Amino acid sequence: MNKIRIGIAGYGNLGRGVEAAVRQNPDMELTAIFTRRGPEGIVPAAPGVPVYKTDAAASVAENVDILIICGGSATDLPVQGPQLAQYFSTIDSFDTHARIPEYFAAMDEAAVQSGHLSIISVGWDPGLFSLNRIYAEAVLPEGTTYTFWGKGVSQGHSDAIRRVSGVKKGIQYTIPVEKAVEQIRQGGQPQLSTREKHTRECFVVADETADKTAIEQAIVTMPNYFSDYDTTVHFISEEEFDRDHTKMPHGGFVIRSGNTACGDNQVIEYALKLESNPAFTASVLVAYARAAYRLVQRGKTGARTVMDIPPALLSPKTGEQLRAELL
Repeated sequence: MNKIRIGIAGYGNLGRGVEAAVRQNPDMELTAIFTRRGPEGIVPAAPGVPVYKTDAAASVAENVDILIICGGSATDLPVQGPQLAQYFSTIDSFDTHARIPEYFAAMDEAAVQSGHLSIISVGWDPGLFSLNRIYAEAVLPEGTTYTFWGKGVSQGHSDAIRRVSGVKKGIQYTIPVEKAVEQIRQGGQPQLSTREKHTRECFVVADETADKTAIEQAIVTMPNYFSDYDTTVHFISEEEFDRDHTKMPHGGFVIRSGNTACGDNQVIEYALKLESNPAFTASVLVAYARAAYRLVQRGKTGARTVMDIPPALLSPKTGEQLRAELL
Protein backbone atom coordinates (compact mmCIF):
# COMPACT_ATOMS: atom_id res chain seq x y z
CA MET A 1 0.00 0.00 0.00
CA ASN A 2 1.35 3.42 -0.93
CA LYS A 3 1.72 5.65 2.10
CA ILE A 4 0.31 9.16 2.22
CA ARG A 5 3.25 11.52 1.91
CA ILE A 6 2.93 14.33 4.46
CA GLY A 7 4.77 17.64 4.44
CA ILE A 8 4.95 20.08 7.34
CA ALA A 9 5.24 23.85 6.91
CA GLY A 10 6.41 25.34 10.20
CA TYR A 11 8.36 23.46 12.84
CA GLY A 12 7.18 24.95 16.12
CA ASN A 13 5.10 23.21 18.78
CA LEU A 14 2.33 22.31 16.34
CA GLY A 15 4.72 21.18 13.61
CA ARG A 16 6.58 18.90 15.99
CA GLY A 17 3.23 17.55 17.16
CA VAL A 18 2.30 16.72 13.56
CA GLU A 19 5.65 15.01 13.10
CA ALA A 20 4.93 12.77 16.11
CA ALA A 21 1.32 12.11 15.03
CA VAL A 22 2.42 10.97 11.56
CA ARG A 23 4.59 8.29 13.20
CA GLN A 24 1.44 7.01 14.95
CA ASN A 25 -0.30 6.35 11.61
CA PRO A 26 1.14 3.44 9.59
CA ASP A 27 -0.49 4.61 6.36
CA MET A 28 1.51 7.87 6.39
CA GLU A 29 5.10 9.03 6.11
CA LEU A 30 6.77 12.39 6.58
CA THR A 31 8.58 13.37 3.40
CA ALA A 32 9.41 17.06 3.87
CA ILE A 33 9.67 19.83 6.46
CA PHE A 34 9.56 23.48 5.37
CA THR A 35 10.82 26.28 7.57
CA ARG A 36 11.38 30.01 7.33
CA ARG A 37 14.39 29.54 9.58
CA GLY A 38 17.66 28.07 8.39
CA PRO A 39 17.11 24.39 7.53
CA GLU A 40 20.46 23.54 9.07
CA GLY A 41 19.00 24.39 12.49
CA ILE A 42 16.21 21.79 12.20
CA VAL A 43 16.89 18.25 13.38
CA PRO A 44 13.86 16.06 12.56
CA ALA A 45 12.94 13.35 15.06
CA ALA A 46 12.98 10.81 12.23
CA PRO A 47 16.37 10.67 10.52
CA GLY A 48 16.49 11.21 6.79
CA VAL A 49 13.54 13.60 6.47
CA PRO A 50 14.68 16.50 4.25
CA VAL A 51 14.30 20.06 5.51
CA TYR A 52 13.83 22.95 3.07
CA LYS A 53 13.37 26.69 3.20
CA THR A 54 9.70 27.53 2.72
CA ASP A 55 10.66 29.56 -0.35
CA ALA A 56 11.75 26.30 -2.02
CA ALA A 57 8.45 24.49 -1.41
CA ALA A 58 7.23 24.73 -5.00
CA SER A 59 10.33 22.96 -6.34
CA VAL A 60 9.70 19.80 -4.29
CA ALA A 61 5.89 19.77 -4.32
CA GLU A 62 5.86 16.46 -6.22
CA ASN A 63 7.24 14.74 -3.09
CA VAL A 64 4.25 15.71 -0.92
CA ASP A 65 0.64 14.50 -1.15
CA ILE A 66 -0.75 16.69 1.65
CA LEU A 67 0.96 19.70 3.23
CA ILE A 68 -0.01 20.50 6.83
CA ILE A 69 0.55 24.22 7.44
CA CYS A 70 1.45 24.87 11.08
CA GLY A 71 1.69 28.67 11.17
CA GLY A 72 -0.24 31.01 13.44
CA SER A 73 -3.62 32.45 12.54
CA ALA A 74 -2.86 36.06 13.39
CA THR A 75 -0.39 36.80 10.58
CA ASP A 76 1.07 33.56 9.16
CA LEU A 77 -1.85 31.63 7.69
CA PRO A 78 -3.62 34.52 5.91
CA VAL A 79 -0.45 34.85 3.80
CA GLN A 80 0.98 31.32 3.79
CA GLY A 81 -2.30 29.50 3.20
CA PRO A 82 -3.18 30.93 -0.23
CA GLN A 83 0.48 30.95 -1.28
CA LEU A 84 1.08 27.28 -0.49
CA ALA A 85 -2.31 26.20 -1.87
CA GLN A 86 -0.91 27.12 -5.27
CA TYR A 87 1.43 24.13 -5.06
CA PHE A 88 -0.08 21.69 -2.55
CA SER A 89 -3.29 20.24 -1.21
CA THR A 90 -3.28 21.57 2.34
CA ILE A 91 -4.60 21.27 5.89
CA ASP A 92 -4.42 24.13 8.41
CA SER A 93 -5.76 25.14 11.81
CA PHE A 94 -6.86 28.72 11.14
CA ASP A 95 -8.76 29.62 14.32
CA THR A 96 -9.73 33.30 14.16
CA HIS A 97 -13.47 32.55 14.15
CA ALA A 98 -14.58 36.00 12.97
CA ARG A 99 -12.33 35.82 9.90
CA ILE A 100 -13.04 32.24 8.80
CA PRO A 101 -15.46 33.23 5.98
CA GLU A 102 -12.92 35.53 4.31
CA TYR A 103 -10.08 33.05 4.85
CA PHE A 104 -12.19 30.26 3.35
CA ALA A 105 -12.90 32.41 0.30
CA ALA A 106 -9.19 33.15 -0.21
CA MET A 107 -8.24 29.49 0.16
CA ASP A 108 -11.04 28.33 -2.12
CA GLU A 109 -9.94 30.71 -4.86
CA ALA A 110 -6.30 29.62 -4.60
CA ALA A 111 -7.11 25.90 -4.46
CA VAL A 112 -9.60 25.97 -7.33
CA GLN A 113 -7.19 27.87 -9.56
CA SER A 114 -4.34 25.44 -8.85
CA GLY A 115 -6.44 22.28 -8.92
CA HIS A 116 -5.72 21.42 -5.28
CA LEU A 117 -7.88 20.78 -2.20
CA SER A 118 -7.56 22.63 1.11
CA ILE A 119 -9.28 21.82 4.40
CA ILE A 120 -9.16 24.86 6.68
CA SER A 121 -9.76 25.50 10.39
CA VAL A 122 -9.02 21.93 11.45
CA GLY A 123 -8.53 21.23 15.15
CA TRP A 124 -10.84 20.96 18.12
CA ASP A 125 -12.33 24.47 17.98
CA PRO A 126 -12.84 25.30 15.23
CA GLY A 127 -12.98 21.64 14.25
CA LEU A 128 -14.41 18.87 16.41
CA PHE A 129 -16.47 21.31 18.48
CA SER A 130 -17.92 22.71 15.25
CA LEU A 131 -19.27 19.24 14.45
CA ASN A 132 -20.75 18.86 17.90
CA ARG A 133 -22.54 22.18 17.56
CA ILE A 134 -24.06 21.02 14.27
CA TYR A 135 -25.16 17.64 15.64
CA ALA A 136 -26.66 19.13 18.79
CA GLU A 137 -28.56 21.90 17.00
CA ALA A 138 -29.89 19.51 14.37
CA VAL A 139 -31.17 17.10 17.04
CA LEU A 140 -32.58 19.82 19.32
CA PRO A 141 -33.69 22.63 16.98
CA GLU A 142 -35.35 24.45 19.87
CA GLY A 143 -32.65 25.47 22.31
CA THR A 144 -29.37 27.26 22.81
CA THR A 145 -25.80 26.11 22.21
CA TYR A 146 -22.96 27.23 24.47
CA THR A 147 -19.25 26.72 23.94
CA PHE A 148 -16.77 27.10 26.77
CA TRP A 149 -12.99 26.85 26.52
CA GLY A 150 -10.48 26.13 29.26
CA LYS A 151 -9.10 26.51 31.67
CA GLY A 152 -6.19 26.23 29.33
CA VAL A 153 -3.67 27.76 26.99
CA SER A 154 -4.90 29.12 23.68
CA GLN A 155 -2.12 28.81 21.10
CA GLY A 156 -3.66 31.43 18.83
CA HIS A 157 -4.14 33.99 21.59
CA SER A 158 -0.69 33.31 23.02
CA ASP A 159 0.80 33.77 19.55
CA ALA A 160 -1.06 37.08 19.25
CA ILE A 161 0.43 38.25 22.57
CA ARG A 162 3.95 37.36 21.49
CA ARG A 163 3.57 39.51 18.37
CA VAL A 164 2.96 42.64 20.45
CA SER A 165 5.95 44.96 20.35
CA GLY A 166 8.05 44.67 23.50
CA VAL A 167 6.88 41.16 24.47
CA LYS A 168 9.69 38.67 24.97
CA LYS A 169 7.54 35.74 26.11
CA GLY A 170 3.80 35.45 26.58
CA ILE A 171 1.04 32.97 27.28
CA GLN A 172 -2.72 33.26 27.66
CA TYR A 173 -5.15 31.16 29.69
CA THR A 174 -8.86 31.03 28.83
CA ILE A 175 -11.07 30.50 31.89
CA PRO A 176 -14.82 29.65 31.82
CA VAL A 177 -17.09 31.57 34.17
CA GLU A 178 -18.23 28.74 36.45
CA LYS A 179 -21.55 30.33 37.42
CA ALA A 180 -22.63 30.42 33.78
CA VAL A 181 -21.54 26.82 33.15
CA GLU A 182 -23.51 25.42 36.07
CA GLN A 183 -26.65 27.35 35.14
CA ILE A 184 -26.63 25.75 31.67
CA ARG A 185 -25.86 22.27 32.95
CA GLN A 186 -28.99 22.54 35.08
CA GLY A 187 -31.06 23.13 31.95
CA GLY A 188 -31.05 26.91 31.89
CA GLN A 189 -30.86 28.84 28.63
CA PRO A 190 -29.53 32.27 29.64
CA GLN A 191 -28.56 34.92 27.11
CA LEU A 192 -24.87 35.40 27.83
CA SER A 193 -22.53 38.00 26.42
CA THR A 194 -19.00 37.02 25.41
CA ARG A 195 -17.74 38.69 28.57
CA GLU A 196 -20.10 36.69 30.77
CA LYS A 197 -18.83 33.33 29.51
CA HIS A 198 -15.04 33.61 29.77
CA THR A 199 -12.22 35.59 31.27
CA ARG A 200 -8.69 35.75 29.84
CA GLU A 201 -5.50 35.78 31.89
CA CYS A 202 -2.15 36.67 30.31
CA PHE A 203 1.37 36.22 31.64
CA VAL A 204 4.01 38.32 29.90
CA VAL A 205 7.78 38.68 30.05
CA ALA A 206 8.57 42.12 28.68
CA ASP A 207 11.78 43.32 27.13
CA GLU A 208 13.85 45.33 29.58
CA THR A 209 13.20 48.66 27.84
CA ALA A 210 9.57 47.96 26.90
CA ASP A 211 6.65 50.16 27.94
CA LYS A 212 4.53 47.77 30.00
CA THR A 213 1.53 50.08 29.99
CA ALA A 214 1.58 50.17 26.20
CA ILE A 215 1.90 46.37 26.04
CA GLU A 216 -1.08 45.91 28.37
CA GLN A 217 -3.21 48.31 26.34
CA ALA A 218 -2.26 46.63 23.08
CA ILE A 219 -3.35 43.26 24.50
CA VAL A 220 -6.62 44.18 26.23
CA THR A 221 -7.85 46.22 23.24
CA MET A 222 -6.86 43.68 20.55
CA PRO A 223 -9.92 42.99 18.34
CA ASN A 224 -11.00 39.36 17.75
CA TYR A 225 -8.76 38.23 20.62
CA PHE A 226 -9.14 40.21 23.88
CA SER A 227 -11.27 43.33 23.48
CA ASP A 228 -14.57 41.55 24.21
CA TYR A 229 -13.35 39.88 27.43
CA ASP A 230 -12.33 40.81 30.95
CA THR A 231 -8.59 40.38 30.42
CA THR A 232 -5.90 40.50 33.09
CA VAL A 233 -2.24 40.96 32.14
CA HIS A 234 0.47 39.89 34.60
CA PHE A 235 4.08 40.91 34.02
CA ILE A 236 6.44 38.30 35.42
CA SER A 237 10.12 37.40 35.30
CA GLU A 238 11.52 35.06 32.68
CA GLU A 239 12.50 32.66 35.47
CA GLU A 240 8.90 32.49 36.72
CA PHE A 241 7.61 32.07 33.16
CA ASP A 242 9.97 29.17 32.44
CA ARG A 243 9.10 27.52 35.75
CA ASP A 244 5.31 27.84 35.71
CA HIS A 245 4.07 28.54 32.17
CA THR A 246 5.73 26.28 29.62
CA LYS A 247 3.11 23.52 29.46
CA MET A 248 0.11 23.75 27.13
CA PRO A 249 -2.98 22.18 28.68
CA HIS A 250 -6.40 23.07 27.34
CA GLY A 251 -9.90 21.74 26.82
CA GLY A 252 -13.49 22.80 26.96
CA PHE A 253 -17.03 21.73 26.31
CA VAL A 254 -20.00 22.27 24.05
CA ILE A 255 -23.40 22.26 25.76
CA ARG A 256 -26.79 22.31 24.03
CA SER A 257 -29.74 23.00 26.29
CA GLY A 258 -32.98 22.44 24.42
CA ASN A 259 -36.45 20.98 24.30
CA THR A 260 -37.93 18.13 22.31
CA ALA A 261 -41.29 18.44 20.58
CA CYS A 262 -42.82 16.86 23.69
CA GLY A 263 -41.55 19.73 25.82
CA ASP A 264 -38.88 17.75 27.68
CA ASN A 265 -35.70 19.60 28.57
CA GLN A 266 -32.58 17.85 27.25
CA VAL A 267 -28.92 18.71 27.76
CA ILE A 268 -26.20 17.47 25.39
CA GLU A 269 -22.58 17.95 26.46
CA TYR A 270 -19.32 17.10 24.73
CA ALA A 271 -16.05 17.73 26.58
CA LEU A 272 -12.32 17.57 26.01
CA LYS A 273 -9.56 17.63 28.63
CA LEU A 274 -6.18 17.98 26.97
CA GLU A 275 -2.78 17.67 28.59
CA SER A 276 -1.18 19.08 25.43
CA ASN A 277 -3.16 21.37 23.15
CA PRO A 278 -0.65 21.31 20.24
CA ALA A 279 -0.23 17.53 20.37
CA PHE A 280 -3.98 16.97 20.22
CA THR A 281 -4.53 19.60 17.51
CA ALA A 282 -1.76 17.94 15.51
CA SER A 283 -3.52 14.59 15.81
CA VAL A 284 -6.71 16.09 14.41
CA LEU A 285 -4.80 17.70 11.53
CA VAL A 286 -3.24 14.36 10.62
CA ALA A 287 -6.60 12.57 10.60
CA TYR A 288 -8.00 15.19 8.24
CA ALA A 289 -4.92 14.85 6.05
CA ARG A 290 -6.08 11.29 5.36
CA ALA A 291 -9.51 12.57 4.39
CA ALA A 292 -7.98 15.22 2.14
CA TYR A 293 -5.84 12.62 0.40
CA ARG A 294 -8.88 10.46 -0.32
CA LEU A 295 -10.82 13.42 -1.69
CA VAL A 296 -7.88 14.39 -3.90
CA GLN A 297 -7.84 10.84 -5.26
CA ARG A 298 -11.47 11.39 -6.25
CA GLY A 299 -10.54 14.55 -8.16
CA LYS A 300 -12.01 17.04 -5.67
CA THR A 301 -10.63 20.60 -5.54
CA GLY A 302 -11.30 23.82 -3.67
CA ALA A 303 -11.63 24.62 0.02
CA ARG A 304 -13.48 22.57 2.64
CA THR A 305 -14.08 22.74 6.38
CA VAL A 306 -14.54 19.87 8.83
CA MET A 307 -18.29 20.28 8.32
CA ASP A 308 -17.91 19.14 4.71
CA ILE A 309 -15.94 15.94 5.43
CA PRO A 310 -17.70 12.55 5.93
CA PRO A 311 -16.44 11.01 9.20
CA ALA A 312 -15.56 7.71 7.54
CA LEU A 313 -12.85 9.45 5.50
CA LEU A 314 -10.92 10.23 8.68
CA SER A 315 -10.40 6.61 9.68
CA PRO A 316 -7.81 4.19 8.32
CA LYS A 317 -10.41 1.44 8.76
CA THR A 318 -12.54 0.15 5.91
CA GLY A 319 -16.26 0.75 5.70
CA GLU A 320 -16.85 -2.87 6.66
CA GLN A 321 -14.71 -2.48 9.79
CA LEU A 322 -16.40 0.76 10.80
CA ARG A 323 -19.88 -0.75 10.47
CA ALA A 324 -18.88 -3.82 12.48
CA GLU A 325 -16.84 -2.11 15.19
CA LEU A 326 -18.14 1.43 15.69
CA LEU A 327 -21.67 1.72 14.36
